[in-house]
Amino acid sequence: MHCTDCGVPDNISRSGVLFIKREQMQEELNYQSLEELEQLLQKKILNYDDRSEVLVKTSSQLGFYEPNQLLDLVKNHDLLELISSNSFTTHFQPIIDLQKNNEIFAYECLLRPHWKGQSVPPFKLFEFARETNLHNYLDQKARESSIVSGSRQHVPSHVKLFINFLPSSIYNPEYCLQHTFKIVRENDILPDQLVFEVVESEKIHDIDHLESIFKTYKKSGMQVALDDVGAGYSTLEVLEKLQPDFVKIDRDYISHCDTTLEKQLFLKSVINVATKLNIKVLAEGIERIEELQFCRDIGIHYGQGYFIGKPSPEIMVPIMSV
Repeated sequence: MHCTDCGVPDNISRSGVLFIKREQMQEELNYQSLEELEQLLQKKILNYDDRSEVLVKTSSQLGFYEPNQLLDLVKNHDLLELISSNSFTTHFQPIIDLQKNNEIFAYECLLRPHWKGQSVPPFKLFEFARETNLHNYLDQKARESSIVSGSRQHVPSHVKLFINFLPSSIYNPEYCLQHTFKIVRENDILPDQLVFEVVESEKIHDIDHLESIFKTYKKSGMQVALDDVGAGYSTLEVLEKLQPDFVKIDRDYISHCDTTLEKQLFLKSVINVATKLNIKVLAEGIERIEELQFCRDIGIHYGQGYFIGKPSPEIMVPIMSV
C-alpha cells in the first residue's frame, strides 16, 4: 500500500532503451551501460534550447522524467538502488529520565543506510531523495523501518520510541499516514509508545499544516515532538498552537551549558514556557557529566547524548557513573 504521491522509485536497467519525447516527436536510443546512458542524456538531451518541452524515460521505467532529473538518478544510481531495495537499518539511541534516577525513558530511532558493505551518511541519502522527488517514499520507509525494528527488539511497553519525520513528505495527513498506522497495527508496538518528531533539518514554513499532522498523530493515540527548539519554535505562540508533547533542545545550547551564562538563560526560558503549557523538555547532545548534572538541576526532564549512550543496532541500557 503506497500513497500515490510517495514517488515509489523506478529502477533503471543497466542496458535498454532511452525514450525521448518532445512535442509530437519521440526518439528511441539504445544504450549498453549506465555510463553510455549518462553520455546520451548529456549530449543528446541537455543541448536542447528549451528543456522544459523534453521528457525522457528508460525502458525499465513507468513514467517520464525531466532530463535533469533522470540524469541525476543515473549519476546516483547506487543511491537509487539503495532506496529501492530499502537497504537500511535502524539504530537506537537511549533517552533517560533525568528526574527519575536516570531510568530509560525512550530510544530515538535513527536511520542507518548501507550499500555494498559501506555505510552511507543519512543526510546524503535524504538530500538525494529530496532532489529527485523520492523523499516522500524514503521518509515513509524510514518510519516503517523504525516501527518494525522496535517491534523486533521487543522494546518494553513503558519505553517510548522517538521516530523522525518530514512534514513536507505528508501532503494529506489523514491519507498519507495510513501506511504508518497500518505498520503499527501489524507489529507489536502500542500507539502510545510512539513519539513522532519533526526532523531538525526540516524548516517549517506552514505551521497550519504541521498542526494538522500533529493532530492526526494524536488522534491515533501517538505523541509528537519538536526538534531543534532553538531554531524558532520556542515562542509561546508557536508552542500554544502546535501543542507538542515534547520539545528537544539542540546540542548547541547544551554543550558547556554548565559554564555559559547565555545558554543557561536560554534553557531556563524554554523550561518556563514549556512548564506553562505542560510540555516535557529533552536535552540533546549531552557529552559531559557536568552538562547532565546542570540539565537535571534546572528541571529538564530527559537527556540524550554520547555521554549517556551512542546509537546501537540493539537497544542498550546505558551504564553511567553519575
